[in-house]
Amino acid sequence: MTIFEDDVKNIIKDFDMSVFDGRTVLVTGATGLIGKLCAKSLLNSGFDTKVIALIRNEQKGIKILGQSKNLEFLIQDINEPIKHEGKVDYIIHCASVTSSSDFVNKPVETILTAINGTKNVLEFARTQENLKGLIYLSSLEVYGKPQRTDITETDYGYIDILSPRSSYSEGKKLAETLCISYGSEYNVPVKIARLSQTFGAGVEKNDNRVFAQFSKSVINKENIILHTKGETARNYCYTTDAVRAIFTILTKGENNTAYNVANKKTYISIADMAKNLENENTKVIFEIDNKNRGFNPTMQICLNTEKLENLGWRAKVDLHEMFERTIKSMTEENE
Repeated sequence: MTIFEDDVKNIIKDFDMSVFDGRTVLVTGATGLIGKLCAKSLLNSGFDTKVIALIRNEQKGIKILGQSKNLEFLIQDINEPIKHEGKVDYIIHCASVTSSSDFVNKPVETILTAINGTKNVLEFARTQENLKGLIYLSSLEVYGKPQRTDITETDYGYIDILSPRSSYSEGKKLAETLCISYGSEYNVPVKIARLSQTFGAGVEKNDNRVFAQFSKSVINKENIILHTKGETARNYCYTTDAVRAIFTILTKGENNTAYNVANKKTYISIADMAKNLENENTKVIFEIDNKNRGFNPTMQICLNTEKLENLGWRAKVDLHEMFERTIKSMTEENE
């Protein structure tokens, strides 16, 4: 059994999947890191749950999700109106631009995918008379640079709107407002999950986010090169904890509101996180430069998850295990 398969098994064990029995769930971005774990958990739950996987590449979808009578592929770009006939009970909107380099090099596409993609999902949701819930996956980046670390859902900080890098955070903020607007004006039962940086089994080889770069350095027995002082500090979340949170918010959360999703015990700076991965083959090397690489502005942000915990959710996977499982999964992929 692979780490990813074990993660699916753990989600099914730890969350009461019977709530989705006899239901149809639309998952956008269903081949992405979180989307595929949502879809696989629903499909393997043992209950009669149908999954509509909105993706752009059918071959990739079959490779990742397989084929079954309860799985339907909806092949299209999220930037186009959703064309599906039939009843949907729940919607999990995962589709998003996630590459930091794209935030800088393709800021227009980053913004428009957030806005137009979410609008298309919300317009489709309006056509579903008995929709039970829609969840939008947002990000801790909507908080910008707050003046405190214990961040609740009503705390906000500064975002430089004249920086192309802000295309992601501002796009997420506007998409959230769009969700709440549809909830208010059209009674779409929308909820928002604000995820801290989330990683785990299933990270793709070309992922260049910091956790993936660190993991690849350990696997390749190379030094971890930091081009900043690594002072940014935040808390993280393992993918299984995130998916359980998504399912919890979707089925138990209050409409027209947002919930932080993070493991509050994982708060750490990037530099310290890198040092924790040091071994005889991998050392942390600082090569500070002033080039505009599109790094996120330095911040210290720790999400408060009390609101989510009041729904009965708890994070289970600590930072050490997050990297252990991620590295083992990436090693499996290379074998």
